[in-house]
Amino acid sequence: MNTTNDTVIDLQNVSFSWPKQTVPTLQMDAFTVQRQDQVFISGPSGSGKSTLLALIGGIVVPQLGTITLLGTELHSISASARDQFRVDHIGFVFQQFNLIPYLSILDNVLLPCQFSKYRRQRALAQGATLRAAAESLLQHLDLAPALWNKPVTQLSIGQQQRVAAARALIGQPEIIVADEPTSALDADRQQGFLDLVQRECAQARSTLLFVSHDQRLSTHFSHQLALNELNHAAHAEA
Repeated sequence: MNTTNDTVIDLQNVSFSWPKQTVPTLQMDAFTVQRQDQVFISGPSGSGKSTLLALIGGIVVPQLGTITLLGTELHSISASARDQFRVDHIGFVFQQFNLIPYLSILDNVLLPCQFSKYRRQRALAQGATLRAAAESLLQHLDLAPALWNKPVTQLSIGQQQRVAAARALIGQPEIIVADEPTSALDADRQQGFLDLVQRECAQARSTLLFVSHDQRLSTHFSHQLALNELNHAAHAEA
């Protein structure tokens, strides 16, 4: 398959098995995503969603095939290099948010800038200081200034979710991965959160991978993928 400079994610002929497994969890001929695409990825339990995200994040590498993100071949670099690539270029919004409970909202948002010089420089291009960049994001995500210095344990689930989104977006990483981020919200709050994330990704020119079981949200994406249809391993288990 031909790829261009606008190809952000490119998986080719990938096969991956977790340790002690006798059959692959994920087998895909090709999976490509272009710059600034916003992609909805769905699939039932066992379809390989978590494995796909682990491969894209460089947490694991495939036994066969190639994984190229932003021109970097993740399958051929060291684990430490993959870790640095991930913090530099990928922002994650997790289902459980993974916020640090003893830190304030602002300090949680700024965490990626402590581990990535690249993200820190890009954040400073957004504001006069790192704090100003974080405050701007929090305002865009409808979190009032009165909350910014509070520990995240004092926030509602919806507020914690938006803090997690701000942390993923700080420094404008090229790729945002949202893994079941709306599962704890009612329908109205799900839609509101999705609107905020899509708007912020568009402004930052970031590519968005949005993983969810909730097919109602798929209508808001121009690109929709059913992973169980792409993953040959899922067919073999069916």
